[in-house]
Amino acid sequence: MVSVEDYVARIEGTCGEEKDVIVVFKYDKKDEAIANILKKAKLKNTIAGIIFELTFQDISFRLYTSGKAIFRSIKNKEELNKLLASLLL
Repeated sequence: MVSVEDYVARIEGTCGEEKDVIVVFKYDKKDEAIANILKKAKLKNTIAGIIFELTFQDISFRLYTSGKAIFRSIKNKEELNKLLASLLL
């Protein structure tokens, strides 16, 4: 059974009111993670094919081909985990 931890190397930033959270994907899983996210999230804009501005469940975030995602306005760790599970699994 695949879990969110199989994709996520680390989470940086603090969860709290109106905070941005940086999620770094594991190097060997980043391409798979990016493909899963791009299939499920709505693309708003792309910058030079390396930065994708996306929305999913009213959450706005940026996805980088380097294997990072920056989520805006995440209220707590539970919300982040549910969002990542929806996007990745």
